[in-house]
Amino acid sequence: MKIKLLAVSIVMSVGLLFSFARGQTGQAPNTCVDCHTMLGAPYDSIVTAQQSDIHGTNDINCVDCHGGDPTSMDPDQAMSAQAGFIGKPDHEEITQLCAKCHSDASYMGDFDPSLPVDQLAKYKTSVHGQRLAQGDAKVAECASCHGAHGIQSVKDPRAAVYPLNVAYTCNKCHGDPEYMAGYNIPTDQFQEYQQSVHGIAVLENKDLGAPTCNDCHGNHGATPPGVTSISQVCGTCHALNQQLFQGSVHESVFDMMDMPECETCHGNHEVKPVSDAMLGTGVRSVCMNCHAEGDEGYETAARMSAAIDSLSTAYDSAQVMIQTASAKDMPVEDLQFNLRKVRQDLIQTRTMIHSFELSRVRDEKKTGYQAAADIIRQAKSLVREYYYRRTGFGIFTLIITLLAVLLYLKIRQIERKQQRE
Repeated sequence: MKIKLLAVSIVMSVGLLFSFARGQTGQAPNTCVDCHTMLGAPYDSIVTAQQSDIHGTNDINCVDCHGGDPTSMDPDQAMSAQAGFIGKPDHEEITQLCAKCHSDASYMGDFDPSLPVDQLAKYKTSVHGQRLAQGDAKVAECASCHGAHGIQSVKDPRAAVYPLNVAYTCNKCHGDPEYMAGYNIPTDQFQEYQQSVHGIAVLENKDLGAPTCNDCHGNHGATPPGVTSISQVCGTCHALNQQLFQGSVHESVFDMMDMPECETCHGNHEVKPVSDAMLGTGVRSVCMNCHAEGDEGYETAARMSAAIDSLSTAYDSAQVMIQTASAKDMPVEDLQFNLRKVRQDLIQTRTMIHSFELSRVRDEKKTGYQAAADIIRQAKSLVREYYYRRTGFGIFTLIITLLAVLLYLKIRQIERKQQRE
């Protein structure tokens, strides 16, 4: 122990030179930085990380979190209880330590008035916060997600909590079977999310608007969605689908059977891209998970599927006819514009299935189907006009050619007559 203190004292003494130099230039001495820098790896990396992070760049220094006296060259004094030194805070202390600043509205207002100051209050309501209060030292607290030194703004792509990085951050704990042992929750959520329509959008396509873990579970107030809250979570993005479902007969049935709403058909972490095959009575239909041949739901599913298939087929046919007319250099700009409206009608018809009312699906389909039929008729008319023009041009060319031949023969006849005379 004496040798260790002697080594620290020597390092601190060398650090005095740096502190003195700073004092000469008007900078306040910081023996925390001097000592950790002189100690080398891995201690100096803490200094480097902190000085370039969101705290260091805002002149928030070691003492603001760890306490102590950064002006003292005596290690016992600099790291004494009298100087308020706490060193590395315990797992249970970190939230309160961070909240010392982050829950102070007047203090945080000096940095960014838009920053929230209720993170601790929300954290206490979360599963993480509740378990921490019960003495569980494994659950996530502030540093678990944001880091300790090297913390970046949430808007910085380098931040662990930047939208594109959130899933990886959560997976550090939730994807570790050994760490999560005893919590009785699966550890394959990240693998499922990677394969989902949401995960592909975020992780592969870098879509900042697509949902990641905290969009559904919350961040500081993180909690697993309950059966009754899943539709509310999905409805933050899929508002019309939620509204239609809540007005349908299925909502009361699902509630009575204690079934999740959106998740029952679409899943949760592994949400697959929707397809028309999910509707109807085929082998990929989710309707058949509950309904069987002969019941009303079976018939409704079959008829709704038929309505959508007919509109989808009409859309495809209209698209082909436009392409055929376009290939013949006929003007199709207006038809292409109208086809986009049919596409929107098809999307709205597919959305309407969440009402589970056949009449509403058919009514929504009707407008698009009629518009597609008009496009097909007009495109066929353009194709016929093309062939009409082509035939007319052929006949015209033939007549001109015949006249040219007759004229040639007439000229030859005149020339021979002149030669005889």
